[in-house]
Amino acid sequence: MSSTEKFVQMFICIALFFGVVAIILLLTSKLRSRSGERVQFLAFVLPALALIAIGLLYPAIVTIYRSFQDNTGTDFVGIDNYHTVFTDSEQLRVLRNTAAWVLLVPTVSTFIGLVYAVLVDRARLEKFAKGLIFLPMAISLVGASLIWKFVYDYKDKSVDQIGLANQILKSLGFDTYQFLLTEPWNTLFLIVIMIWVQAGFAMTILSASIKAIPDDIIEAARLDGVSGLKMFRYITIPSIRPSLIVVITTISITTLKAFDIVRTATGGNFDTSVLAYEFYVQSFRSNNAGLGAALAVIIFILVLPIVVYNVRQMRRLEAR
Repeated sequence: MSSTEKFVQMFICIALFFGVVAIILLLTSKLRSRSGERVQFLAFVLPALALIAIGLLYPAIVTIYRSFQDNTGTDFVGIDNYHTVFTDSEQLRVLRNTAAWVLLVPTVSTFIGLVYAVLVDRARLEKFAKGLIFLPMAISLVGASLIWKFVYDYKDKSVDQIGLANQILKSLGFDTYQFLLTEPWNTLFLIVIMIWVQAGFAMTILSASIKAIPDDIIEAARLDGVSGLKMFRYITIPSIRPSLIVVITTISITTLKAFDIVRTATGGNFDTSVLAYEFYVQSFRSNNAGLGAALAVIIFILVLPIVVYNVRQMRRLEAR
């Protein structure tokens, strides 16, 4: 399919969307009674629910059903695919890598973003300093991975280095290092890329929360002799706790779906694969639809409690 045909399809879809909305408005515009308002409500809600059912619920149900089938999708194998995920050595390595990502990326990103937000708050070059750490957020994960591939680039110590990291090692008198090939540390170096991107997001949200702390609370704490680390621990942290929860849960969900960095930097080789990338490999490369579906279900199960917890926290805030 050519690019022209794709653009034509896109414009047709947009035209159909506005056409449906226009028809709904036209048919319901003359309904002024209370029952008419209910009809208007249903006229707008039902198409949205239908799209959610077709685009989300149906694929989810099919994926769950497929996870209990074999690689061809014809025979029912029960929980064999899930048994493989939790017993096969390669799949266990994938789970360990994913656990390392989920533990380190949200924690370190939030910590860096929080410390940075506190240090540059109301500083002389605050906007410039925040722009520096937020800049990676404007880069796609693929672009960030390509940048860091150059940073990690490896060449023998006897030749000129392209990679910044190995040039620093060479300048300090150390031997050059294969950052993306050496196991298991290569996974940590991939995690650094995600932290580099997500720290800016954490800083932005937490900086806004810090500025929203009422001046009365800060002045009262200072009059009581609270300053420095005590101010940070007893005033700043409790005041921005809801934002901390949002940042940590959001980054956790993003990390569980990490695909671009692994795909671009290592292609999942050298024991760096994670759940999202392994799902892609099993489903579209190895043609093992059953195992790929099981991995997708596991990702969904891991993400669901985080989403539920986040929603509950937001409702508590709204109820205050």
